[in-house]
Amino acid sequence: MKTKVVKIGNSRGIRIPKSIIHESGLKSEVELEVSDGHIIIKPISVNRKSWDTAFKKMGKNKDDILLDAGAVLDQSKWDKEEWEW
Repeated sequence: MKTKVVKIGNSRGIRIPKSIIHESGLKSEVELEVSDGHIIIKPISVNRKSWDTAFKKMGKNKDDILLDAGAVLDQSKWDKEEWEW
């Protein structure tokens, strides 16, 4: 699909058809990248969006314990005497 670059004040813009907006999942904010001479427009990713709910569910199911909670960690002499935080 071809489109024209139009002047918008001191900037330039393009019109993106509704069907492409819908198919791409773009919302009111996007990420722009330039790679190898191409402009890439991506929807803002919402990573970890549901983590809070998942952690609450884990706590309710008592599935949030440390896997090595009972293990004794062997520390070297260097760990005990020389390491500083």
